[in-house]
Amino acid sequence: MMPKKSTKSVSKTALKVLPKASFSLRTARLEDFEEIYDIFRHVLTEGKTYSYTLAEMTPDRSLAYWISAPGTHCIVADVNGKVAGVAAIRPNRTGRAGHVANASYMVHPDYRKQGIARALGEQALKIAKKQGYKAMQYNFVVSINSVAVKLWKSLGFTIVGTLPKGFQHATQGLVDVYIMHKFL
Repeated sequence: MMPKKSTKSVSKTALKVLPKASFSLRTARLEDFEEIYDIFRHVLTEGKTYSYTLAEMTPDRSLAYWISAPGTHCIVADVNGKVAGVAAIRPNRTGRAGHVANASYMVHPDYRKQGIARALGEQALKIAKKQGYKAMQYNFVVSINSVAVKLWKSLGFTIVGTLPKGFQHATQGLVDVYIMHKFL
């Protein structure tokens, strides 16, 4: 006979629970980059969402990726002067494909599950539309990142393609990657 599985839940005191932070969204400033880069290094080290490595995403390359590359518009979620999240809106491609936007997002681990990613996503869509883009495409959404997939679907994105085993996840091995799209 199999032993009964425990129905006890994990005590909430065992989890790090921060009070919900009040935040505002604003255009990123160059002086925000150090905090943005700290978040980026943490996310890259986690190895669960971005394909880049710390070795390749030097400070200079990361500055261009998030803030200074032509056509990039970066916004941050600000909590009492601290960068809690970031989004960068940019052309997905240039030339004849320049009407489709792309965006990248990160939220500081201490501020996740507080609505920051949703607010950044909603604002990124507004900015892209205002800038004249006709659609937004996410080229690399890790399939097992269920929080992101659910969020983007709730904002009207659909999965338009799958890259089988396209990402080496830090703990799950090779997993699929989604291409997600939304007309603006």
